[in-house]
Amino acid sequence: MASAIQSLESYAEGFAGFEKEAAGRELPWLRSLRQSGFARFSEVGFPTLHDEDWRFTNLAPIAQTQFRLARNGHALPPATRIAPLFLPGAACMLVFVDGRFARGLSSLGALPRGVTVASLASELTKNPAAVEPHLGRYLNIQRDPFCALNTAFMEDGAFIHIAKDVAVEGPIQLLFISAAHDFPAVSYPRNLIVVEESAQATIVEEYVSSSGGKAFCNTATELVAGDNSVVSHYMIEREDAEALNVSTLRIQQGRSADIASHSVLIGGALVRNNVHPALTGEGGECLINGLFVGGDRQHLDNYMLVEHASPHCGSRQFYNGILAGHAHGVFHGRIIVHKDAQKTDAKQTNRNLLLSDTAQIDTKPQLEIYADDVKCTHGATIGQIEENALFYLRSRGIDEVSARQLLLMAFANECLDRMKEGPARAHVESLIHEYVAGVTGSPSSHAPEAAVGEVK
Repeated sequence: MASAIQSLESYAEGFAGFEKEAAGRELPWLRSLRQSGFARFSEVGFPTLHDEDWRFTNLAPIAQTQFRLARNGHALPPATRIAPLFLPGAACMLVFVDGRFARGLSSLGALPRGVTVASLASELTKNPAAVEPHLGRYLNIQRDPFCALNTAFMEDGAFIHIAKDVAVEGPIQLLFISAAHDFPAVSYPRNLIVVEESAQATIVEEYVSSSGGKAFCNTATELVAGDNSVVSHYMIEREDAEALNVSTLRIQQGRSADIASHSVLIGGALVRNNVHPALTGEGGECLINGLFVGGDRQHLDNYMLVEHASPHCGSRQFYNGILAGHAHGVFHGRIIVHKDAQKTDAKQTNRNLLLSDTAQIDTKPQLEIYADDVKCTHGATIGQIEENALFYLRSRGIDEVSARQLLLMAFANECLDRMKEGPARAHVESLIHEYVAGVTGSPSSHAPEAAVGEVK
C-alpha cells in the first residue's frame, strides 16, 4: 500500500512539471481537459480486483512502480532499425518514440488532397481549431482511471483528418516505440482520428520495444467516423517481455458508418486492450475482431464495451485466444442496447485454446438490453487442441510440431479471414505465423520471449 501511495505522489509531481511545459499549455480548453483528467485520477487511483471491470487483472506491476515520464533525453533508434518495420504498401508511416513524434524516422509519403496526417503536438501549436471540436469529447474519464491519466498527460500522438468523400488507398501506419531507459519509463500517446462523411481509410497502430527494460505505455485513441464512412483500425501489440501496455480505442460512429476494429496481442508482460464503439447513428455496422496469443507468464486482458444507441445497427464481436505456459487471458465482452436502439442485431463470441495445464482464461460475455425488438446472442468456449484432428495429421506423416502449427493457424485464420485483403492483413498474417511457430516449438507449448516486438 505504501508503494502505491508513493507512486500516486510521483504522478502528482510529474503532472505539476508537465503542465508548465506541455504543448498547448496556453489553451484554456486544453488545460481544463488535462486538469479534469488528473483530478479524476487522483480521486479514484488505479483500479483494483474489487472493480468489476478489472477483477481478473492484478495491476500491482503498474500501481506499485514509480514510473517517470519519458519525455526528453531518449536516444532515437537508428533509421536502419526502423526501415524493416515499414509496412509495405502503406500510404505513410509516423514514428513515435516514447509517445513523441520522431520526424526524422517517419515517412509521410504523398497523401491525397484532403488528408492530414501529423503530430498531435504540432497541431495543438499550429492549428488547435482543428483539434478542439473532438479531442477529449468521447473518451470517458469518469469510468476508466487510465483514460483519465492519459488525458492528464496527453500531448503528442497522431492527428489524422480525412475530408468528406476522400479514400486513402494504402494503410496509414502509426509506429510507437518504447525506448530503453535506466529507469521505469511511462509514455502517454494520444491519437485523434477524424474520418468525415463517406470517406475511407485503414489505420494501423503498432507498439514495439527498442530493447528490454520495464516500460509502461498508456495510450488512447479517439476515432470519429462520419456518416457512411468506412474505416478499418488495427491495433498490434508486440512489445518486449517486460512491457506494460494499456490501450483504449473509443469509436464514435455516425449514420450507416461501417467500422472494423482488429486487435492482435502477442507481446508484453501485462496488456489491457479496451475497445469501446458507440453506434450513435442509425444503420451503423461494427466488427470487433481480435486474436491474443500468450505464453510464459503473460497476462492479456481484453475488455469490449459496445453501445447500441440508435436503431437498425449491427455489431459483431469475435475474439480468439491461444494460451501456453502459465499465460493468463481475459475476455470481458459487454453489449449495451439502449432503449431507443430498436432492431439491433448484435453477436458476441469468444473462443479459446489452452495449450498447457497451467494456462488460464477468464471469459465473461455480457448483454444489457433495454429495448424490446432486438436480436442478440453471446457465447464462449474453452478447449484444447482436438486430439482426433492431431492424430489424423500425424497419421498422414506430419510430425507433431507441424501438426500443432497447422491446427493453431487454422484457429487463428478465423480472425484473419475477417480482415480485408491488403497490406495490413498480410502484415498481421506474417506476425501470427511467426509467433504461432514459437508457441508450438516444443510439445510443452511454452511461448517464446516477446522479443519479436523489439526493434532490431
